Amino acid sequence: MNEVRGARCEVFSMTVGPLECNCYLVVDRSAEKALLVDPGADAQRGFEWCAIHPARVSMILNTHGHGDHIGANGPLKERLKAPIGIHREDAPGLTDPVGNLSAYFDPVTSPPADFFLEPGTLPGWEGPPIEILETPGHSPGSVSFYCTEGWVISGDVLFKMGIGRTDIPGADLQILQRSLRDRLLRLPDETVVYPGHGPATTIGQEKKNNPFLHLG
Repeated sequence: MNEVRGARCEVFSMTVGPLECNCYLVVDRSAEKALLVDPGADAQRGFEWCAIHPARVSMILNTHGHGDHIGANGPLKERLKAPIGIHREDAPGLTDPVGNLSAYFDPVTSPPADFFLEPGTLPGWEGPPIEILETPGHSPGSVSFYCTEGWVISGDVLFKMGIGRTDIPGADLQILQRSLRDRLLRLPDETVVYPGHGPATTIGQEKKNNPFLHLG
C-alpha cells in the first residue's frame, strides 16, 4: 500500500466481508486517537484490529450507506463507545436493508447516525485537518475524506483503474463524473487514494492510467 511518509497520521487498512470492503483506521500518533472508516462486515475482527493499536477510536465514519461498508457499525459502536457519522442523504440506509442494498443477499442494519457529515473540516478531530468532500454518484450521499497530509479515502467513488458502480439504485453516472472532475481529480497528483475496494493508488496515476476517466 502507498504510504505518506513522515505524516502525523498513519492509515491502516483491513479487508473484510465477502465483497472485500476496505476498512480504514486513521491513527493520530500524537493524540493517540483514531477514526474508524467503513467497518465493513466483520465486527470481531474489527474490534481485535482496533485493540492492537493504543489509540482510542473517537468516531466511526461511513463514506456511504451500502451494506458492505456499514455491517459492523452496531457492534463496534457498542464496544468502542464511538458515535457514527454519515452524510444525511445516505443516513436512511443505515436502518433499512432495502436502502443499503443488502436486503436480497445478507440483510444488514446499523444504528442510526449520531451526526451528519457536512462539507468542510471534520468536527471534533484534533489531528491534522481532514476535509469532508461531497462526492455523490455511486450513492446520493457518498463522501470522501481528504487529509492535508496527502491522502484521501475515496469510498466507492474512485478505485485503482476503476470508478464506482452506477448501475444500482440511487447511483448516477453523470453525477459521479462531476464528483470526480470537481472534487477528487483537483487534488494534488501525489495524493494517495485509499479506495473502498482494491489497492491504493494516487490521483496522478489514475489521471494517467484509469480508462474510466475522460479528461479530454
